[in-house]
Amino acid sequence: MFVLYLPFVGTILSIALLPLVIPKLWHLHYGKFAFGWLSFSVINLIVFSGAEGALHVIAHTLLLEYFPFVLLVLALYTISGGLRVQIYAKPTPFVNTVVLLTGALLSSIVGTAGASMILIRPFLHLNQYRGYRTHQVLFFIFVVSNIGGALTPLGDPPLFMGFLKGVGFFWTAEMFWLPYIVTLSVLLTVFFFLDYYLAEPTVKRNKGEKFSFSIDGKLHLLLLVGVVVFVLQSGLWAPSSEFTLLGTIMPLQNIVREVGMLAMAGLSLLLTPMTVRRGHEFHWEPFLEVSKLFLAIFITLIPVIAAIKVWGENLDYTLTPSLYFWMTGLFSAFLDNAPTYLIFFNMAGGDPIELMGVKAYILEAVSLGAVYMGALTYIGNAPNFMVASIARNYGVSMPSFFGYMLWSVGFLLPILLLIDWIFLT
Repeated sequence: MFVLYLPFVGTILSIALLPLVIPKLWHLHYGKFAFGWLSFSVINLIVFSGAEGALHVIAHTLLLEYFPFVLLVLALYTISGGLRVQIYAKPTPFVNTVVLLTGALLSSIVGTAGASMILIRPFLHLNQYRGYRTHQVLFFIFVVSNIGGALTPLGDPPLFMGFLKGVGFFWTAEMFWLPYIVTLSVLLTVFFFLDYYLAEPTVKRNKGEKFSFSIDGKLHLLLLVGVVVFVLQSGLWAPSSEFTLLGTIMPLQNIVREVGMLAMAGLSLLLTPMTVRRGHEFHWEPFLEVSKLFLAIFITLIPVIAAIKVWGENLDYTLTPSLYFWMTGLFSAFLDNAPTYLIFFNMAGGDPIELMGVKAYILEAVSLGAVYMGALTYIGNAPNFMVASIARNYGVSMPSFFGYMLWSVGFLLPILLLIDWIFLT
Protein backbone atom coordinates (compact mmCIF):
# COMPACT_ATOMS: atom_id res chain seq x y z
CA MET A 1 0.00 0.00 0.00
CA PHE A 2 3.03 2.31 0.26
CA VAL A 3 2.66 2.96 -3.46
CA LEU A 4 -0.44 5.03 -2.61
CA TYR A 5 1.62 7.37 -0.44
CA LEU A 6 4.72 7.45 -2.65
CA PRO A 7 3.50 10.38 -4.85
CA PHE A 8 3.05 12.61 -1.78
CA VAL A 9 6.47 11.62 -0.42
CA GLY A 10 7.96 12.22 -3.86
CA THR A 11 6.32 15.64 -4.13
CA ILE A 12 7.64 16.76 -0.75
CA LEU A 13 11.15 15.43 -1.42
CA SER A 14 11.15 17.09 -4.84
CA ILE A 15 10.27 20.45 -3.27
CA ALA A 16 12.88 19.90 -0.57
CA LEU A 17 15.82 18.52 -2.55
CA LEU A 18 15.62 19.38 -6.25
CA PRO A 19 16.11 23.16 -5.79
CA LEU A 20 19.44 22.22 -4.17
CA VAL A 21 20.49 19.40 -6.50
CA ILE A 22 19.34 20.78 -9.87
CA PRO A 23 18.31 24.42 -9.18
CA LYS A 24 18.16 25.65 -12.80
CA LEU A 25 16.25 22.60 -14.04
CA TRP A 26 13.84 22.80 -11.11
CA HIS A 27 13.14 26.50 -11.65
CA LEU A 28 12.37 25.91 -15.33
CA HIS A 29 10.37 22.69 -14.96
CA TYR A 30 8.95 22.48 -11.41
CA GLY A 31 5.46 22.36 -12.91
CA LYS A 32 6.36 19.25 -14.89
CA PHE A 33 7.77 17.54 -11.80
CA ALA A 34 4.57 18.38 -9.92
CA PHE A 35 2.42 17.11 -12.78
CA GLY A 36 4.40 13.86 -12.87
CA TRP A 37 3.73 13.08 -9.20
CA LEU A 38 0.11 14.19 -9.58
CA SER A 39 -0.35 11.82 -12.53
CA PHE A 40 1.24 8.97 -10.56
CA SER A 41 -1.26 9.58 -7.76
CA VAL A 42 -4.23 9.68 -10.16
CA ILE A 43 -3.16 6.34 -11.68
CA ASN A 44 -2.92 4.84 -8.17
CA LEU A 45 -6.40 6.07 -7.31
CA ILE A 46 -7.85 4.59 -10.49
CA VAL A 47 -6.14 1.23 -9.86
CA PHE A 48 -7.25 0.97 -6.22
CA SER A 49 -10.65 2.74 -6.37
CA GLY A 50 -11.74 2.36 -9.97
CA ALA A 51 -12.25 5.16 -12.47
CA GLU A 52 -15.58 6.27 -10.98
CA GLY A 53 -14.27 6.26 -7.41
CA ALA A 54 -11.13 8.13 -8.40
CA LEU A 55 -13.13 10.73 -10.35
CA HIS A 56 -15.41 11.30 -7.35
CA VAL A 57 -12.65 11.80 -4.79
CA ILE A 58 -10.53 13.97 -7.12
CA ALA A 59 -13.54 16.13 -8.00
CA HIS A 60 -14.36 16.50 -4.31
CA THR A 61 -10.79 17.59 -3.54
CA LEU A 62 -10.63 20.06 -6.42
CA LEU A 63 -14.08 21.61 -6.01
CA LEU A 64 -14.26 21.83 -2.22
CA GLU A 65 -10.61 22.22 -1.24
CA TYR A 66 -8.15 23.19 -3.98
CA PHE A 67 -10.22 25.69 -5.98
CA PRO A 68 -11.39 27.65 -2.89
CA PHE A 69 -7.78 27.69 -1.70
CA VAL A 70 -6.22 28.81 -4.98
CA LEU A 71 -8.96 31.36 -5.73
CA LEU A 72 -8.45 32.94 -2.31
CA VAL A 73 -4.69 33.11 -2.92
CA LEU A 74 -5.30 34.52 -6.41
CA ALA A 75 -7.68 37.22 -5.13
CA LEU A 76 -5.41 38.30 -2.28
CA TYR A 77 -2.26 38.20 -4.41
CA THR A 78 -3.85 40.15 -7.27
CA ILE A 79 -5.43 42.78 -5.03
CA SER A 80 -2.29 43.27 -2.94
CA GLY A 81 -0.39 43.77 -6.21
CA GLY A 82 -2.56 46.81 -6.87
CA LEU A 83 -1.63 48.28 -3.50
CA ARG A 84 1.63 50.10 -3.01
CA VAL A 85 2.38 50.39 0.68
CA GLN A 86 5.50 52.45 1.36
CA ILE A 87 7.14 52.63 4.76
CA TYR A 88 9.33 55.66 5.43
CA ALA A 89 11.83 54.92 8.18
CA LYS A 90 15.30 53.65 8.82
CA PRO A 91 15.25 49.83 8.93
CA THR A 92 16.17 49.59 12.60
CA PRO A 93 15.37 46.52 14.68
CA PHE A 94 12.65 48.49 16.48
CA VAL A 95 10.97 49.57 13.22
CA ASN A 96 11.14 46.04 11.83
CA THR A 97 9.62 44.65 15.02
CA VAL A 98 6.77 47.17 14.79
CA VAL A 99 6.11 46.12 11.19
CA LEU A 100 5.94 42.45 12.20
CA LEU A 101 3.60 43.23 15.11
CA THR A 102 1.37 45.26 12.79
CA GLY A 103 1.33 42.37 10.33
CA ALA A 104 0.40 39.92 13.07
CA LEU A 105 -2.61 42.00 14.12
CA LEU A 106 -3.61 42.51 10.49
CA SER A 107 -3.47 38.74 9.92
CA SER A 108 -6.44 38.15 12.19
CA ILE A 109 -8.48 40.69 10.20
CA VAL A 110 -7.69 39.88 6.56
CA GLY A 111 -6.09 36.47 7.04
CA THR A 112 -2.48 35.37 7.06
CA ALA A 113 -2.41 35.27 3.25
CA GLY A 114 -3.88 38.77 2.93
CA ALA A 115 -1.58 40.35 5.51
CA SER A 116 1.45 38.58 4.05
CA MET A 117 0.71 39.82 0.53
CA ILE A 118 0.08 43.38 1.72
CA LEU A 119 3.22 43.74 3.83
CA ILE A 120 5.94 41.50 2.43
CA ARG A 121 6.92 43.80 -0.45
CA PRO A 122 7.11 47.01 1.66
CA PHE A 123 8.97 45.05 4.36
CA LEU A 124 11.52 43.83 1.81
CA HIS A 125 11.80 47.31 0.28
CA LEU A 126 12.30 48.86 3.72
CA ASN A 127 15.27 46.55 4.33
CA GLN A 128 16.64 46.46 0.78
CA TYR A 129 20.03 47.89 1.83
CA ARG A 130 20.44 45.73 4.92
CA GLY A 131 23.22 43.17 4.56
CA TYR A 132 21.40 40.32 6.31
CA ARG A 133 17.75 39.83 5.39
CA THR A 134 17.10 36.09 5.48
CA HIS A 135 16.17 36.08 9.17
CA GLN A 136 13.74 38.94 8.58
CA VAL A 137 11.76 36.98 6.00
CA LEU A 138 11.78 33.84 8.14
CA PHE A 139 10.40 35.68 11.16
CA PHE A 140 7.88 37.37 8.87
CA ILE A 141 6.66 33.87 7.94
CA PHE A 142 6.55 32.82 11.60
CA VAL A 143 4.71 35.93 12.81
CA VAL A 144 2.61 37.33 9.96
CA SER A 145 2.02 34.26 7.78
CA ASN A 146 1.06 31.94 10.64
CA ILE A 147 0.86 32.84 14.34
CA GLY A 148 -0.68 36.27 13.76
CA GLY A 149 -3.86 34.73 12.37
CA ALA A 150 -4.81 32.87 15.56
CA LEU A 151 -7.46 35.28 16.88
CA THR A 152 -10.34 34.95 14.41
CA PRO A 153 -11.76 32.46 11.88
CA LEU A 154 -10.72 34.94 9.18
CA GLY A 155 -7.12 34.61 10.28
CA ASP A 156 -6.25 31.09 9.15
CA PRO A 157 -8.04 28.34 7.15
CA PRO A 158 -8.19 25.79 10.03
CA LEU A 159 -10.06 28.26 12.22
CA PHE A 160 -12.41 29.04 9.35
CA MET A 161 -13.12 25.31 9.03
CA GLY A 162 -14.06 25.32 12.71
CA PHE A 163 -16.31 28.32 12.14
CA LEU A 164 -18.09 26.45 9.35
CA LYS A 165 -18.56 23.54 11.79
CA GLY A 166 -20.28 25.77 14.34
CA VAL A 167 -17.46 27.20 16.49
CA GLY A 168 -18.36 30.74 17.58
CA PHE A 169 -16.71 33.60 15.69
CA PHE A 170 -15.35 35.25 18.86
CA TRP A 171 -14.56 32.01 20.69
CA THR A 172 -11.03 31.88 19.33
CA ALA A 173 -10.22 35.41 20.52
CA GLU A 174 -11.66 34.67 23.97
CA MET A 175 -9.62 31.48 24.32
CA PHE A 176 -6.40 32.45 22.56
CA TRP A 177 -5.70 36.04 23.59
CA LEU A 178 -3.32 35.10 26.41
CA PRO A 179 -1.34 32.41 24.49
CA TYR A 180 -1.32 34.83 21.55
CA ILE A 181 0.23 37.63 23.62
CA VAL A 182 2.78 35.31 25.22
CA THR A 183 3.81 33.76 21.90
CA LEU A 184 4.18 37.06 20.04
CA SER A 185 5.96 38.72 22.96
CA VAL A 186 8.62 36.01 23.11
CA LEU A 187 8.98 35.68 19.33
CA LEU A 188 9.21 39.42 18.66
CA THR A 189 11.67 39.90 21.51
CA VAL A 190 13.90 37.20 20.03
CA PHE A 191 13.57 38.83 16.61
CA PHE A 192 14.48 42.28 17.94
CA PHE A 193 17.74 41.09 19.49
CA LEU A 194 18.62 38.90 16.51
CA ASP A 195 17.94 41.77 14.10
CA TYR A 196 20.01 44.08 16.30
CA TYR A 197 22.89 41.61 16.39
CA LEU A 198 22.86 41.24 12.58
CA ALA A 199 22.40 44.95 11.86
CA GLU A 200 25.20 47.08 10.46
CA PRO A 201 26.75 49.66 12.82
CA THR A 202 25.14 52.56 10.93
CA VAL A 203 21.70 51.01 11.45
CA LYS A 204 22.34 50.48 15.17
CA ARG A 205 23.25 54.16 15.60
CA ASN A 206 20.00 55.42 14.08
CA LYS A 207 17.81 56.60 16.94
CA GLY A 208 14.39 58.23 16.99
CA GLU A 209 13.60 58.12 13.29
CA LYS A 210 10.18 59.31 12.27
CA PHE A 211 7.99 56.44 11.16
CA SER A 212 5.38 57.06 8.48
CA PHE A 213 3.76 55.22 5.61
CA SER A 214 1.64 55.85 2.54
CA ILE A 215 -0.77 53.71 0.55
CA ASP A 216 -1.34 54.08 -3.19
CA GLY A 217 -4.34 52.33 -4.74
CA LYS A 218 -6.59 52.67 -1.70
CA LEU A 219 -9.59 51.36 -3.65
CA HIS A 220 -7.95 47.96 -3.42
CA LEU A 221 -8.51 48.07 0.33
CA LEU A 222 -12.24 47.96 -0.42
CA LEU A 223 -11.65 44.96 -2.66
CA LEU A 224 -9.85 43.24 0.23
CA VAL A 225 -12.87 43.96 2.41
CA GLY A 226 -15.00 42.47 -0.37
CA VAL A 227 -12.97 39.24 -0.28
CA VAL A 228 -13.39 39.05 3.51
CA VAL A 229 -17.15 39.58 3.15
CA PHE A 230 -17.49 36.85 0.51
CA VAL A 231 -15.48 34.44 2.66
CA LEU A 232 -17.44 35.31 5.78
CA GLN A 233 -20.85 34.92 4.13
CA SER A 234 -20.06 31.32 3.26
CA GLY A 235 -20.00 30.58 6.98
CA LEU A 236 -22.96 32.75 8.01
CA TRP A 237 -25.40 32.26 5.13
CA ALA A 238 -26.93 28.82 4.71
CA PRO A 239 -29.46 28.77 1.84
CA SER A 240 -31.16 25.52 0.95
CA SER A 241 -30.02 25.69 -2.67
CA GLU A 242 -27.15 23.49 -3.77
CA PHE A 243 -25.80 22.01 -6.97
CA THR A 244 -24.13 18.72 -7.82
CA LEU A 245 -21.09 18.62 -10.08
CA LEU A 246 -19.25 15.37 -10.82
CA GLY A 247 -20.93 13.78 -7.81
CA THR A 248 -19.84 16.59 -5.47
CA ILE A 249 -22.44 18.73 -3.71
CA MET A 250 -21.69 22.44 -4.16
CA PRO A 251 -23.59 24.66 -1.68
CA LEU A 252 -24.80 27.94 -3.15
CA GLN A 253 -22.85 29.99 -0.60
CA ASN A 254 -19.61 28.35 -1.73
CA ILE A 255 -20.32 29.20 -5.35
CA VAL A 256 -21.10 32.80 -4.38
CA ARG A 257 -17.82 32.93 -2.45
CA GLU A 258 -15.73 31.67 -5.38
CA VAL A 259 -17.44 33.91 -7.95
CA GLY A 260 -17.14 36.87 -5.59
CA MET A 261 -13.41 36.37 -5.06
CA LEU A 262 -12.87 36.08 -8.82
CA ALA A 263 -14.86 39.29 -9.31
CA MET A 264 -12.71 41.13 -6.75
CA ALA A 265 -9.54 39.92 -8.51
CA GLY A 266 -10.94 40.96 -11.89
CA LEU A 267 -11.84 44.44 -10.62
CA SER A 268 -8.34 44.78 -9.21
CA LEU A 269 -6.82 43.99 -12.62
CA LEU A 270 -9.10 46.54 -14.29
CA LEU A 271 -8.26 49.24 -11.74
CA THR A 272 -4.51 48.66 -11.90
CA PRO A 273 -3.13 47.39 -15.24
CA MET A 274 0.08 45.37 -15.46
CA THR A 275 2.11 48.41 -16.52
CA VAL A 276 1.40 49.98 -13.13
CA ARG A 277 1.78 46.68 -11.26
CA ARG A 278 5.27 46.21 -12.63
CA GLY A 279 6.16 49.46 -10.93
CA HIS A 280 4.92 47.81 -7.74
CA GLU A 281 7.38 44.99 -8.46
CA PHE A 282 4.46 42.63 -9.07
CA HIS A 283 5.08 39.34 -10.91
CA TRP A 284 2.85 36.33 -11.53
CA GLU A 285 5.59 33.76 -10.93
CA PRO A 286 5.10 33.38 -7.14
CA PHE A 287 1.39 32.70 -7.63
CA LEU A 288 2.04 30.25 -10.48
CA GLU A 289 4.60 28.38 -8.39
CA VAL A 290 2.22 28.04 -5.45
CA SER A 291 -0.77 27.05 -7.60
CA LYS A 292 1.14 24.33 -9.48
CA LEU A 293 2.95 22.81 -6.51
CA PHE A 294 -0.08 22.88 -4.23
CA LEU A 295 -2.23 21.24 -6.91
CA ALA A 296 0.15 18.29 -6.73
CA ILE A 297 0.13 18.41 -2.93
CA PHE A 298 -3.69 18.44 -2.71
CA ILE A 299 -4.08 15.49 -5.11
CA THR A 300 -1.25 13.37 -3.70
CA LEU A 301 -2.60 14.06 -0.21
CA ILE A 302 -5.87 12.21 -0.87
CA PRO A 303 -4.72 8.72 0.23
CA VAL A 304 -2.62 10.18 3.05
CA ILE A 305 -5.59 12.03 4.56
CA ALA A 306 -7.74 8.90 4.20
CA ALA A 307 -5.13 6.84 6.07
CA ILE A 308 -4.90 9.41 8.87
CA LYS A 309 -8.69 9.38 9.24
CA VAL A 310 -8.68 5.60 9.68
CA TRP A 311 -5.78 5.86 12.12
CA GLY A 312 -7.59 8.55 14.08
CA GLU A 313 -10.77 6.52 14.37
CA ASN A 314 -8.81 3.77 16.13
CA LEU A 315 -7.18 6.11 18.65
CA ASP A 316 -8.29 6.51 22.24
CA TYR A 317 -10.52 9.57 22.44
CA THR A 318 -9.25 10.40 25.94
CA LEU A 319 -6.02 11.90 24.59
CA THR A 320 -4.71 14.86 26.58
CA PRO A 321 -4.83 18.43 25.19
CA SER A 322 -1.04 18.34 24.95
CA LEU A 323 -1.13 15.29 22.67
CA TYR A 324 -3.85 16.86 20.53
CA PHE A 325 -1.67 19.97 20.22
CA TRP A 326 1.41 18.08 19.03
CA MET A 327 -0.39 15.58 16.79
CA THR A 328 -2.45 18.25 15.05
CA GLY A 329 0.56 20.54 14.77
CA LEU A 330 3.07 18.05 13.43
CA PHE A 331 0.64 16.73 10.82
CA SER A 332 -0.24 20.34 9.89
CA ALA A 333 3.43 21.11 9.31
CA PHE A 334 3.63 18.61 6.45
CA LEU A 335 0.01 18.30 5.31
CA ASP A 336 -2.62 20.90 4.55
CA ASN A 337 -3.52 22.28 7.99
CA ALA A 338 -7.23 22.79 7.21
CA PRO A 339 -8.16 19.10 6.63
CA THR A 340 -5.75 18.11 9.43
CA TYR A 341 -7.69 20.38 11.79
CA LEU A 342 -10.96 18.75 10.73
CA ILE A 343 -9.58 15.25 11.32
CA PHE A 344 -8.64 16.01 14.92
CA PHE A 345 -11.76 18.14 15.43
CA ASN A 346 -13.82 15.05 14.58
CA MET A 347 -11.54 12.82 16.67
CA ALA A 348 -12.41 14.97 19.68
CA GLY A 349 -16.11 14.32 19.11
CA GLY A 350 -17.02 16.86 16.43
CA ASP A 351 -19.73 18.56 18.55
CA PRO A 352 -18.95 22.33 18.54
CA ILE A 353 -21.07 23.00 21.62
CA GLU A 354 -19.26 20.36 23.64
CA LEU A 355 -15.87 21.43 22.24
CA MET A 356 -16.50 25.05 23.23
CA GLY A 357 -17.68 23.89 26.67
CA VAL A 358 -16.36 20.94 28.64
CA LYS A 359 -13.78 20.09 25.95
CA ALA A 360 -12.66 23.67 25.34
CA TYR A 361 -9.00 22.92 26.12
CA ILE A 362 -8.98 20.13 23.53
CA LEU A 363 -10.34 22.44 20.82
CA GLU A 364 -7.85 25.10 21.92
CA ALA A 365 -5.04 22.57 21.56
CA VAL A 366 -6.19 21.43 18.11
CA SER A 367 -6.60 25.03 16.92
CA LEU A 368 -3.27 26.27 18.26
CA GLY A 369 -1.46 23.24 16.88
CA ALA A 370 -2.89 23.73 13.37
CA VAL A 371 -2.16 27.48 13.27
CA TYR A 372 1.16 27.67 15.11
CA MET A 373 2.90 24.63 13.66
CA GLY A 374 1.95 25.53 10.11
CA ALA A 375 5.07 27.70 10.46
CA LEU A 376 7.39 24.71 10.86
CA THR A 377 7.79 24.07 7.10
CA TYR A 378 7.41 25.94 3.84
CA ILE A 379 4.31 23.86 2.99
CA GLY A 380 2.61 24.10 6.40
CA ASN A 381 0.59 27.13 5.27
CA ALA A 382 0.17 28.58 1.79
CA PRO A 383 1.57 32.08 2.55
CA ASN A 384 4.88 30.52 3.68
CA PHE A 385 5.73 29.36 0.18
CA MET A 386 4.41 32.56 -1.40
CA VAL A 387 6.45 34.84 0.86
CA ALA A 388 9.61 32.77 0.27
CA SER A 389 9.07 32.94 -3.49
CA ILE A 390 8.56 36.73 -3.44
CA ALA A 391 11.65 37.16 -1.26
CA ARG A 392 13.75 35.19 -3.74
CA ASN A 393 12.53 37.50 -6.51
CA TYR A 394 13.83 40.39 -4.38
CA GLY A 395 17.25 38.76 -4.21
CA VAL A 396 17.00 37.45 -0.64
CA SER A 397 18.91 34.22 -0.08
CA MET A 398 16.27 31.87 1.30
CA PRO A 399 17.16 28.52 2.89
CA SER A 400 16.20 25.17 1.41
CA PHE A 401 13.23 23.17 2.68
CA PHE A 402 15.31 21.49 5.38
CA GLY A 403 17.35 24.63 5.97
CA TYR A 404 14.12 26.44 6.77
CA MET A 405 13.22 23.69 9.24
CA LEU A 406 16.51 24.23 11.09
CA TRP A 407 15.44 27.83 11.68
CA SER A 408 11.84 26.99 12.55
CA VAL A 409 12.74 24.17 14.94
CA GLY A 410 15.52 26.22 16.53
CA PHE A 411 13.38 29.30 17.19
CA LEU A 412 9.80 27.99 17.32
CA LEU A 413 10.13 24.64 19.09
CA PRO A 414 11.18 26.16 22.46
CA ILE A 415 8.24 28.57 22.25
CA LEU A 416 5.83 25.75 21.37
CA LEU A 417 7.09 23.76 24.34
CA LEU A 418 6.56 26.82 26.54
CA ILE A 419 2.97 27.28 25.29
CA ASP A 420 2.26 23.61 25.87
CA TRP A 421 3.67 23.75 29.41
CA ILE A 422 1.83 26.95 30.41
CA PHE A 423 -1.56 26.50 28.77
CA LEU A 424 -2.13 22.83 27.86
CA THR A 425 -0.30 20.57 30.31
